[in-house]
Amino acid sequence: MPSKITENPTLEVVLKYPAAAIVLRQHGIPCPTCPLARAEMSTLRIGDVARMYGADLEALLKALNEAVEKSSGRPPCCR
Repeated sequence: MPSKITENPTLEVVLKYPAAAIVLRQHGIPCPTCPLARAEMSTLRIGDVARMYGADLEALLKALNEAVEKSSGRPPCCR
């Protein structure tokens, strides 16, 4: 079974998948690629981002993993 995205990878790593930005917006994270987010992308972890925006972390991780699996397999954070 392939590794999954957890709450630990940074936003920068997860956003290497184009589908990730769409999933993040669907879960109430308004602008994961805007300039302010880009400034902190390498330090913000997905779990922290979810908590900052009050997103359901479990639902977000499930959706991210499903989107990544459909698009190309294992996420870059878990290879």
